[in-house]
Amino acid sequence: MIKQVGTAALVGALTVAVAACGSGGGNGGGSAASPTGSSEAASSAPASAKPAGKIKLSYWTGDRHDQDYIKEIVQKFNDTNPDGIEVEMVVKTDDFNQAIDLAFSSGQAPDLIRVKENTIQPWAKKGYLEPIDSYLTDEFKRKFPAIPDFNVIDGKTYSLPNYGSTIRLVYNKDLFKKAGIAELPKTLAEMVEDAKKLTAAGKADGAYGFAQNFKSTQSALFRSARVIAEASGYGGLGYDFKTARYDWNGYKEIIQAFKQMVDDGSTMPGMESLDIDPLRAQFAEGKIGMYLSFSSEPGVYKDQFPAKIDWAAAPAPTIDGTVKGKTSLLGGQWLAISAQSKNKDAAWKFMQYMYGDDILKTYQEKGFGLSMVPEIAKIAGKPNIVGIDGFLPTENDGTWPLEPTSAIKVEGELATDVFFKYMLSGGDLDAMIQDLNKRYNDALDKAIAAGEAKAEPDPGFDPMKIR
Repeated sequence: MIKQVGTAALVGALTVAVAACGSGGGNGGGSAASPTGSSEAASSAPASAKPAGKIKLSYWTGDRHDQDYIKEIVQKFNDTNPDGIEVEMVVKTDDFNQAIDLAFSSGQAPDLIRVKENTIQPWAKKGYLEPIDSYLTDEFKRKFPAIPDFNVIDGKTYSLPNYGSTIRLVYNKDLFKKAGIAELPKTLAEMVEDAKKLTAAGKADGAYGFAQNFKSTQSALFRSARVIAEASGYGGLGYDFKTARYDWNGYKEIIQAFKQMVDDGSTMPGMESLDIDPLRAQFAEGKIGMYLSFSSEPGVYKDQFPAKIDWAAAPAPTIDGTVKGKTSLLGGQWLAISAQSKNKDAAWKFMQYMYGDDILKTYQEKGFGLSMVPEIAKIAGKPNIVGIDGFLPTENDGTWPLEPTSAIKVEGELATDVFFKYMLSGGDLDAMIQDLNKRYNDALDKAIAAGEAKAEPDPGFDPMKIR
């Protein structure tokens, strides 16, 4: 059965805090070096002897919003650790998941990897990740309560919680005012109409009402259509927890609305090749009226792309204006150790360092993410950053159970590619959805038969009662 993820305590602490203010090097010889400001959580495993030369580690991440801060603290580790460890941070800006697959298949995998909710399970099952249970003391486990299915998979711990992200409608207040729009869209129809008005108001300046980063259809739709579907009561990744089957009909009206914005000329030209950072750069210059994205955006517009406009964030619209489900508080993972690393003990020392109090506290305060670690959430201040208020968790945010999407292998085009093609070229959407449902459920049945996925109906599932 797919488990309900028990994160109520984590989300509660987070909300209160922000409102108030196997091989190679082995896997059992962890360091006694402690995280910054967290000596009580240090591993009790014996420290390895100090190496004669440098131990070089590579850390791969697909995150760009926090790269300047992370590079700074990685450099501090390299300059100050007494064990001769030197970490090279590599930011993979495109096709991160494919790069990881290629690196492992060619025996050139990094020592540490940034994992997320949609990658930790498949990568653990492929044998990419090293369990860290032997490094964890009882105190460390208490401080970083691992989340079943998100950190712990088949009884083994692969990562620890750090931060979570909400998804909101990000909008250009200046352009909304210029277009005479007094209220934010609550329905899909209002969003379509507002996009037309914003485009008309911004035409002279080359501004458009709506954009999304469709260079990656999955990234684009899973930070936009997903949140609208969830708020409307549907599974954001097409999975129906009541029936334990895939049903992409919940996306139908959403994709039709997105197509209407394309047909109206309300979307930024060339959106099919737009990556997230170029989108952000355009928004910061006032060229986009609205888009949907994660709570990392405030930090981006403070440091990476200083905004030249007045902007804010608000809840995403729903299909009919009625909130019928909570929207995902995404996250719960951060770093993991590669199973191919020849220096696992050294990798753990770096991982310990990265989970230090000062680093995690500053991470939230700089607006890169909202801490899901109760002890950090209590001491970290609310980020003093423009736009953060609209992203703070509310009673309408929660952690959905984990759907089996990452465990299945769908034959043919993925749903996100099918939907984007419809947005651009049209076609029989009902037939497309019927085909998607068949292919996704066929893949689910095969994964269940092979023991790679579990799915049981939950007739009483209520998307407004997730925690």
